[in-house]
Amino acid sequence: MPQDNNWQQQVWQQPAAPQGAPAPQPQGCPPYYQPEPPKKSRGWIVALVAVLCVFGIIALGMWSCTSAVSSSFGTLGALGSTATTSDVDYLTSDAVGVIDIDGTIQYDGTTCSPEGLKAQLDVAAENKHIKAVVLRVNSGGGTATAGEEMAAYVREFSESSGKPVVVSSASMNASAAYEISSQADFIYTAKTTAIGAIGTALQVTDLSGLLDKLGISIENVTSSDSKDSSYGTRPLTEEERAYYQNMVNQINETFIQTVAEGRDMTVEEVRALATGLTFTGMEAVENGLADEIGTREDAVAKAAELANTTAYKTVKLDNPSSSLSDLLDLMSESRLSADDLAQALKELENDGSLAR
Repeated sequence: MPQDNNWQQQVWQQPAAPQGAPAPQPQGCPPYYQPEPPKKSRGWIVALVAVLCVFGIIALGMWSCTSAVSSSFGTLGALGSTATTSDVDYLTSDAVGVIDIDGTIQYDGTTCSPEGLKAQLDVAAENKHIKAVVLRVNSGGGTATAGEEMAAYVREFSESSGKPVVVSSASMNASAAYEISSQADFIYTAKTTAIGAIGTALQVTDLSGLLDKLGISIENVTSSDSKDSSYGTRPLTEEERAYYQNMVNQINETFIQTVAEGRDMTVEEVRALATGLTFTGMEAVENGLADEIGTREDAVAKAAELANTTAYKTVKLDNPSSSLSDLLDLMSESRLSADDLAQALKELENDGSLAR
């Protein structure tokens, strides 16, 4: 016992170990208990995973919603089947491609522009399953040069691909829009469609009288006398008016010749109809500017008939600007309310496009 007490006194009287050095352990005895250092918090990892999951669920929900709505884009084919394919790359059977030309003919990259229309015609030409194309036209015209180019693309597509093109006229198919339509193999129109308006116009506004009343004086420094003729700060001279009239006549003559070629009419027959005014669909069928009264579905069926196919789907050919991207743009607007989003989804379901 004295020895044991002496040993205990030696242990308890040992000086403290230097900081950072392990405390000495008595030989033959189990090591003293030392608590484990506290674990570092992993809360930020959990939070990050939760945020990523939320974004993933939102993205999946929007994709599922858009996929479901896009199934309404298909229209009935000859056998009554509905095409739910929105991407021509997934076509596995015969189809009729529908291209909407809805709006002003201009250079805006949509299917109302030369670039946009040609892009979709190229898709139709390269896809072996697309046997024909329907142009659904609802336009009052626009830029003369854009209409000229688009008419040439329609003619080239029909000639090079051998696939028929049929036009379905909506409420209006006029001016440059009709120039494009005239190159199709067949033109349908409604009875009340405003169609035709073969003609060319150039507008110069003279604001000089108003400027004088307002006491505004404008001086144009130009390199030639007629450089400012279209600025609207002075009246046209007789020479300038004659110059512009000659330009309009030249452009209009190319319009007449394009229609005559596309409709298999003489230049004189078309010129007699080139009053600049539209005709009703009924009058257009009588004077040769259209072939039959019919609907969009009639046009699709006619296109399939000309392509010698009886079992087919319809697929919409449109620019890569998808309805999903439009929907995301709308959702990114801070002022967008739940009612606005619901209305956008309703419009998307109805016609595949979003209105702003």
